[in-house]
Amino acid sequence: MMRRMLLLLALLAAPTAAAGEDVTIFTAPGTERHVLTLDTATDLAAFQPLILAFQREEPDVTIRYREMVTNTLFERVRQECADGRRNADLVITSSVDHLVVLANEGCARAHRSAETLAAPAWTRWRDEIFGFTFEPAVIVYNRALMAREEVPRTRLALIELMREQPVRLAGRIGGYDIARSGIGYLFAAFDARNALVYGRLIEGFGRLNLVTRCCSGDLIQELAEGRLHLAYNLLGSYAYAAQRQGAPIGIVLPEDYVLVLSRGAMIPVRGGEPALARRFLDFLLSPRGQKVVREEAFFFDVSGAVPEGVEAAAPVLDAGNIRPIVIGPGLLPMQDRARRIRFLREWAKAIERSPAGE
Repeated sequence: MMRRMLLLLALLAAPTAAAGEDVTIFTAPGTERHVLTLDTATDLAAFQPLILAFQREEPDVTIRYREMVTNTLFERVRQECADGRRNADLVITSSVDHLVVLANEGCARAHRSAETLAAPAWTRWRDEIFGFTFEPAVIVYNRALMAREEVPRTRLALIELMREQPVRLAGRIGGYDIARSGIGYLFAAFDARNALVYGRLIEGFGRLNLVTRCCSGDLIQELAEGRLHLAYNLLGSYAYAAQRQGAPIGIVLPEDYVLVLSRGAMIPVRGGEPALARRFLDFLLSPRGQKVVREEAFFFDVSGAVPEGVEAAAPVLDAGNIRPIVIGPGLLPMQDRARRIRFLREWAKAIERSPAGE
């Protein structure tokens, strides 16, 4: 009770949030000596177990958690860096291509430790960006509206389903608005590289009037409420959390290939608490932090184990069909302005939409 009262008082006393952000204050359990500010594009419900676990080890730390959508976060941090203004202490986002751009522009502070060096090579770049999760892109469906055996297990099967049942599925398939969602854009760009059927897939989405949203949470809610039958390329961590909480959804790991993201963290060069940010980052990467990631926060991990309740062919994470999104300079071309506009135009033309943000 006392902790909830302190949290409420801290929230009331917190500065007014800027447009497009939600601010939550986690008051230090002990005597406050430090305030750590996190700018994130991660749902608070997913990240909160990690905050509370860190505060058990560092009870003198208050954490200020500022949540916003991926593109807003990127633009904010980039502008702060260009203007020489103070940043948050740590930036966390699923759009790791954004972090690569920021680091390439000199906006990141380097950090090397036993924990960072132990992380898988594909999840870190230049001692400046560090992935700390293992999150597959999945197909999610409403169990009351679709029988398990009819749910597509591959992208080709999804194309065939849309061709065979256009009336039933028109306006009932969801996906990211890739002009608004950084992670949606990233997944779409990697699909275009990996899927021979990518063109047919987005044309099918266009014919059936794909329902687009900025965020996984919005799409999962519409699935749970029966407004959508199926959604494509959602973050498995968010879908699994909703399923654990009782949402009537099924989760499928595609059998042709599985895109896997490692959510990234970066210490901005002008953050006010760099030493504390390093400690928090090391905690995320440590065995203690990874246990919380696996059991309470994001549920999948680099071992390839599939959580109970996720539908997958037995060898799906062992058969070479994993496509990790490698954090590194290979992501830079995705944020080239001309290339981005061209990709968004092609996507918009396919689904008969006008791309935003040009």
